Amino acid sequence: MSQAWPEMEEQTLPAEFAHEEESIKITGFWMFLVTDVLIFASLFSLYAVYAGRMGGEPNPATFFHLGPALAETLLLLTSSFTVGLAIWFMRRRQVGAMTAWLVATLVLGATFVAIEAREFLGDIQSGYTWHQSAFLSAFFTLVGTHGAHVTFGILMALTLLIQVARRGLTPVTARKLYTFSLYWHFLDVVWIFIYSVVYLGGRLG
Repeated sequence: MSQAWPEMEEQTLPAEFAHEEESIKITGFWMFLVTDVLIFASLFSLYAVYAGRMGGEPNPATFFHLGPALAETLLLLTSSFTVGLAIWFMRRRQVGAMTAWLVATLVLGATFVAIEAREFLGDIQSGYTWHQSAFLSAFFTLVGTHGAHVTFGILMALTLLIQVARRGLTPVTARKLYTFSLYWHFLDVVWIFIYSVVYLGGRLG
């Protein structure tokens, strides 16, 4: 049996917290994010250990190109703003505006993935593959794992758009949209660390 949506005048909590059952699921999603924090912490530690083990060329100072990385950073930071707007409109049950900002988030995320894939393919064509050195292995593993997470987030948002189109904005879809926004903000934070530690640190180190 589907949950009823509280009347607007009676709704004092944000939409995603309107039902206790959905609130509990949000808490469970926070636990999932904790496991992802541990995964990325391990990958950052791995990179810190192997960043100096290059076995010849390339080295971080010559390998990293800050232009594409900066563009990716701006794309993800902007997408963090657009997904925030999507949740803002969701809480006001303005489905059209919410959908538009969520689509904008998807476009920004897809552009991020496209730039990263192009960079990876360019590196491989130049002969810089993950098995060439410990440094490249750690780099491709860390950045590639983040890129895979962004790709999964795009697929997640697409399925949510389909669910909203079919079922409307309900307590269940509101909770799913909110947890997606948490996931997306988390990926943005991880990327800031990647840009700072890997790209900037590599060029300046």
